Amino acid sequence: MTMTKSSEPVAMVQEPSPAEMRDPATRQELRRAGVWFGLAGALALAVLLIQPLLIVFAGIVFAALLDGGVRLLGRVLPIGRGWRLLIVVLLVVAFLLGTFYLTGVQVTQQVNQLRATLEVQANRFTGWLSGQGLMPGASDVSGIARQALGSVGRVTSWVGSAIGALTSLFMILILGLFLAMDPGTYARGLQWLVPSDLRPEFAITFQRMGVTLRRLLAGRLLGMAVEGVFTWIVLWIGGVPMAMLLGIIAGILAFIPNIGAIITGVLMVAVGFSAGTETGYWAIGTYFFVQTIDGYVVVPIVAKRTVDLPPALTLGMQIMASALFGILGLALADPMTAMIKTALERSSEREAERERDAAAA
Repeated sequence: MTMTKSSEPVAMVQEPSPAEMRDPATRQELRRAGVWFGLAGALALAVLLIQPLLIVFAGIVFAALLDGGVRLLGRVLPIGRGWRLLIVVLLVVAFLLGTFYLTGVQVTQQVNQLRATLEVQANRFTGWLSGQGLMPGASDVSGIARQALGSVGRVTSWVGSAIGALTSLFMILILGLFLAMDPGTYARGLQWLVPSDLRPEFAITFQRMGVTLRRLLAGRLLGMAVEGVFTWIVLWIGGVPMAMLLGIIAGILAFIPNIGAIITGVLMVAVGFSAGTETGYWAIGTYFFVQTIDGYVVVPIVAKRTVDLPPALTLGMQIMASALFGILGLALADPMTAMIKTALERSSEREAERERDAAAA
């Protein structure tokens, strides 16, 4: 209360106004609104920048692959990290160049032969289905194929040209190489973006994500090598045409479990039956033999040392990633799933630790 010249008391409001930032309720509501607006903005930005984000994530995956090789080499060579990274890069380049040099001509011929074989087998199969009344005529099939290819082209429009694909690959390799040179600097940079009270927890989660990613990639490389070599040898013994190319394709597609195995099987069976019925049966047997060895021997052994991802979860993530992001999203679905799984596991551990501390108190 204050007094005026007329000696009449004047009532003064002492409490903060609801529109002032000093009001706790207003501050709380503004924080909530800021969180929702921030999430909406982050989602919109991610949609707009999905292609560069995928390239950056692919660079991180490649850096983890190089880092795993550097760490493995460090167990036998007590030299600086830079020298070990140089050795790993030179070994990878030498392997790729040696493979292309030794098998380049043969693989090129087999690629052309594989394309022609698949076209002939597809025409035979569709003709048989049309004869049985299970499929529309050739003109209708062509229209359906054009529509399907058009929808696929819209999904994967970012790889519409070979120049764009090569540029993306080059950026992934360069980005991964820079990250692998000094990962500690970039890890500290990410921690600076996190509030100081959350940095210890972020550092633990980030470190576990790196370990998980390296283990996943090590398991994938081992599985790719085993499946590719086994497929090549067994198909070559059975006289299946293009055994080397099919082995290379099987090894590359082994990086994408479940879906990659299905594509490999279709290619093997189509090529096998192009050389005769007995060869086709041999291709079918080879597919089931290699997948059995890979599924019941290699994968369980590797899973004990790497990441144990449920098959249904992996397949579901691959389907969604391929539909949303195209081929690159399909290839990166497993690393994404593994890192998300690691973060959720660490969050569960933290909640359990808080509950134990609260119970002890």
